[in-house]
Amino acid sequence: MELNSLKPAAGSKKARRRVGRGIGSGLGKTAGRGHKGQKSRAGGFHKVGFEGGQMPLQRRLPKRGFKSAALKYAGEVTLAQLEKLGAAEVDLLALKAAGLVRQIVTSVKVIKSGELTRKVVLNGIGATAGAKAAIEAAGGSAPALPEVPKVKKLPKKAAAPAAPARK
Repeated sequence: MELNSLKPAAGSKKARRRVGRGIGSGLGKTAGRGHKGQKSRAGGFHKVGFEGGQMPLQRRLPKRGFKSAALKYAGEVTLAQLEKLGAAEVDLLALKAAGLVRQIVTSVKVIKSGELTRKVVLNGIGATAGAKAAIEAAGGSAPALPEVPKVKKLPKKAAAPAAPARK
């Protein structure tokens, strides 16, 4: 086989359609665009999803779901990843250094997935109930994180008393 003898497979390359090249081609005169109208003219196309003024489908359908912007600052680590890490004490910096969580992450939670056989101490990292039980069963500890106080909502203002009716 030589480079100059390479050819595409038979039938894989099809000649492009040459429009507007005379009546005998079957695509002469209007070149397959039909007569008049927006689609027949040069530059006569509209944006994707435009339905001629009718309310487009993407606006007729209900909006669903919500994705919190805070999720990009939260990370999770499995028990199997802690096992591979090999550190006795695990904190956020150790997880970032090992590449288990992204650098932008500010809070991490350990989830119960996989096995943990060695002692691990978590510092400043949360854990699910199952993960905490597995860590403690392996001889480690996962102290509870301090609770963040919830912001109390202010009571609604009482309606002002109605002015007495005039006589």
